Amino acid sequence: MENFVAELQSQFQHVQEAVVSPGFLYQVAALLAIYLVGWLVSRKIRSLFVLTRQEPKEGAHSLQMFVYRLGGTLFPIITITLLKLTSVLGKQYQLDAWLLEIAVVIAVLIFIHSCIREFVSNKGIAAFLRWVGIPIIFLHLIDVLPKVIGALQTVSFSVGNVDVSAYGIARVLIFGILLFWLGRASNSMGKDIIRNHKKLDVTTKEVFAKLFEVALFCVIFLLLLNIMGINLTALAVFGGAVGVGLGLGLQSIASNFISGIIILLDRSLTVGDYVELDDGSKGFVREFKMRYAVLETYDGKDILVPNEKFINSLLVNWTHKDSKQRYRIDFSVAYRTDIRSMVEIIKDAVSAHPQVISGDDVEIEYRPDCEIDSFGDSGVNMFVEFWMEGVDDGQNRVGGDLLLMVFETLREHDIEIPFPQREVRVINEDAIKLSNTTP
Repeated sequence: MENFVAELQSQFQHVQEAVVSPGFLYQVAALLAIYLVGWLVSRKIRSLFVLTRQEPKEGAHSLQMFVYRLGGTLFPIITITLLKLTSVLGKQYQLDAWLLEIAVVIAVLIFIHSCIREFVSNKGIAAFLRWVGIPIIFLHLIDVLPKVIGALQTVSFSVGNVDVSAYGIARVLIFGILLFWLGRASNSMGKDIIRNHKKLDVTTKEVFAKLFEVALFCVIFLLLLNIMGINLTALAVFGGAVGVGLGLGLQSIASNFISGIIILLDRSLTVGDYVELDDGSKGFVREFKMRYAVLETYDGKDILVPNEKFINSLLVNWTHKDSKQRYRIDFSVAYRTDIRSMVEIIKDAVSAHPQVISGDDVEIEYRPDCEIDSFGDSGVNMFVEFWMEGVDDGQNRVGGDLLLMVFETLREHDIEIPFPQREVRVINEDAIKLSNTTP
């Protein structure tokens, strides 16, 4: 106990001597100067660029927000650089820069914590980096991490010819989580950058976004294998054999992937098209995935359609070539109706709808047209054809409005809408009377 107290007193005395020494005052002055210079330089650099000077508005490009937040890290980056440089120079001139070294460690930990707060939105990953990543970095900065690694390597067991250590498991878990998180974050940002490129059309953007996603995750998978200590050269032959087996077993997945690439390259289908499949499914193409495309219906449902179905089956693309569509509504009138006058009345009524394409400046083939369809049992079957922008469904639905307008117009002009009628004729009235009087 006496030795422990004596050691504490010795350390306390050493600290007192260090605090009152001229070197301590020099280091305090250097710290103040470094923070002042770092603040002035970072402020000047941020003021030179618009992306780092002004905060992006809500809904701005993700890259703009990333650059703005990166500008906020200029001050700690410059400060840490100057602290480390001053510490190294002090050692060269035989100065015990212990205070500067402590300041570097603290500044690095605070900088990492601020980066996690600014750039990591996933709460689980943020907690993992704070409680696992920061302690590992701290151990590395104080040169204790090699000792911890050595202790973990001693905790091992064998599975057949493979030696598994606690350090190997921890390394795979830590770097695996970091790699897949970085992959997802990089994938989202990369696809956002590609899709917001103004010089590329929608189809090309989707092709590059999908290829970027595949390439990124292949790189992450190879890095993870390397971290696990697996020899990639030794896996070449085995991977070829496995690839053939997987190709046969997963040919449907491969077919869907290749079909998606073909669709995007030949531009037969793009995001935003309204399509109808041979099974009656209809919807807007909202997104292309590696294996399927997402169709959004007017009912608020998402239909996941395998990519190969767009190639191997009949597909009706309503809006790919032109957003204008032609529709028709059917009705009937009585035989005694003046058809020629009624046709003009119906044309004028349908043309009055704001969503119907009409007017004297419109080409005649796009104007509303009313014609006879056939002669029915109870009346003359008529139809009205009209053109409109978009698809007649959802918020853009006009068919019901036009039917009501036709109905009201016919009633307003006293035009009869026939209903089924049957005429019964009695051929032998005497036989009927005789059967009624027979007891």
